Amino acid sequence: MNRRFTLVAAALAAAFATTPLMAQQAPLKVGFMLPATGTFAALGEMIEKGFKLHVQEQGGKLAGRELQYFKVDDESDPSKATDNVNKLIKRDQVDVIVGTVHSGVALAMARAAKESNTMLIVPNAGADAITGAQCAPNIFRSSFSNWQPGYAAGVVAAQKGYKRAMTITWNYAAGQETVKGFNEGFEKGGGKVMKELSLPFPNVEFQALLTEIAAQKPDVVFAFFAGGGAVKFVKDYDAAGLKKGIPLVASGFLTDGTLEAQGASAQGILSTLHYADNLDTPRNNAFRKSFALAYKANADVYAVQGYDAAQLLGAGLAAVKGDFAKREPMLAAMKKASIDSPRGKFTLSPQHNPVQDIFLREAKGTNNEYRGVAVKALADPGRGCRM
Repeated sequence: MNRRFTLVAAALAAAFATTPLMAQQAPLKVGFMLPATGTFAALGEMIEKGFKLHVQEQGGKLAGRELQYFKVDDESDPSKATDNVNKLIKRDQVDVIVGTVHSGVALAMARAAKESNTMLIVPNAGADAITGAQCAPNIFRSSFSNWQPGYAAGVVAAQKGYKRAMTITWNYAAGQETVKGFNEGFEKGGGKVMKELSLPFPNVEFQALLTEIAAQKPDVVFAFFAGGGAVKFVKDYDAAGLKKGIPLVASGFLTDGTLEAQGASAQGILSTLHYADNLDTPRNNAFRKSFALAYKANADVYAVQGYDAAQLLGAGLAAVKGDFAKREPMLAAMKKASIDSPRGKFTLSPQHNPVQDIFLREAKGTNNEYRGVAVKALADPGRGCRM
């Protein structure tokens, strides 16, 4: 009987001894809340591929910690965003959420992440408030704020000597915030915005607004559209005869992923963004080669942002040797990280938004080709952030 008691005691002691080790080795739960259907599905796929590529390059782990993935299709629907993100937070009990593309969805995700203290890394959505009024110690962005490419486009337009501008976009947050950035950069450089034109999202009936542009004859037009709307706008602008006399300057999303469909109408359009297709650096060339080998596809800005989301998480985990429970030192390391991105090295602002070079690109063939740095190390002002 004593022998049986000794064996049971030994077994219990062994179990308790291994429990902390087992807990330490438990996979980190990473939840992807990205669009898997609808207009932005391809963008969500590229973000996920970029994230997983960096993990693969680290031997399938980050800082020695295995990852377990959970996925929710956000459907690019803000009305479903809170319920969808709670599937990851409450049902799956993930440690980290990576998402999303649509700014309206991301704002709801940020609120839920802030309330539950769940780490959120935003790999695309540019809503200014995410690193502005809704900022939080546990919320980071690996992409851009809407303000950044808009402001840089305004700087470029002013430097080219344009004095009178008109803007055109959809009447929703991303369009409004990007235009606001353009106005700030353009007027700071001595230009004046004559009129802001907009139409409801996702309306693509541009003719009346194009007629107004033709009548007003500005020196330059700034446009923000994306996806199918960007394709139709660029084609309609050209068909209306405006391209020859009134140059377009744009946020890079007008011509990112759309050049093939836009064809000749897009050639020569200048745009500003934190990535360019032919950025000729060893880091970017290696990344594009690795991505092409892994996925038999060309990388794009969305893949870069997903890749850098994984790099940012990895920087935090490396500082605590993979122990996610050490939240404070991990968050501090992420905040101070210098990310060796394919876009070029960047750091984070106090509000956790990339401080990064915004490039001037020209649409040529099916590439947005690098033409120089529009604004060096541009930091979003993070207005309204209290952290």
